[in-house]
Amino acid sequence: MKENIFEVLMYLFENYLDTDNDSVPDSDAIRTELIEAGFEQLEVNKAFDWLESLSLQRQIIPTTPTTFRIFSAEEIEYLDLECRNFLMFLEQTGILTTNTREIVIDRIMALNNEEISLDKLKWIILMVLLSSEENEAAFFRMEDLVYDNIPLSLH
Repeated sequence: MKENIFEVLMYLFENYLDTDNDSVPDSDAIRTELIEAGFEQLEVNKAFDWLESLSLQRQIIPTTPTTFRIFSAEEIEYLDLECRNFLMFLEQTGILTTNTREIVIDRIMALNNEEISLDKLKWIILMVLLSSEENEAAFFRMEDLVYDNIPLSLH
């Protein structure tokens, strides 16, 4: 059995979220498909809650254009130094705004005890940017990073 919220999210992203297909089935049909694919009902429900909360995050409006981010002890527990540095890199290069950075961190914390690797972080960022209407170019730049189409730094 597949028992990982992140795996459910990846399945949804690969099959439904990253498509322009107007014939996406309703959520009940998708839930049934996920359970038939071997995902636990609890994990499917948590993944749908995660996505629903992500859609609510769009309503957050930043109050200052630039900020300095200090990670809490709990966030440091989930995000190792490599992940935290990657988030800051993306913000400095303009792929993430302060708003989308905070949404990414919120969505990571909502995964509850999920081990977050750099690869998982990249996918979470991609999902957040896909749901965001702030900057379509940022999504495509991040997509290139996820699929390793461009290097992280130039020498």
